[in-house]
Amino acid sequence: MNTPDSQQIVSRFFEALQRLKEDGVIGGKKTFTERFNINRWNLITLEKDHSRDIFQPAWLNYLVVYYGVSPQWLLTGEGEFYQKRKKQSRD
Repeated sequence: MNTPDSQQIVSRFFEALQRLKEDGVIGGKKTFTERFNINRWNLITLEKDHSRDIFQPAWLNYLVVYYGVSPQWLLTGEGEFYQKRKKQSRD
């Protein structure tokens, strides 16, 4: 079941892809889908109709782990777009 809250998360997912493209982090949706072996037509279909039940939660994980997008922003729309990176200790 695809709830309105779920559709908002899907919307932020696509906002994130656009922002990453604008920031020069990725080339676009094709770059993203090829890197993570995602069916690009499913992604395009979902972008046109967020109520389609084809979204994969792993796609959010890719944005967080590989591109530094804030999970809080993705899930709630609050906070900064990018995660704040912890400084590594020099020990």
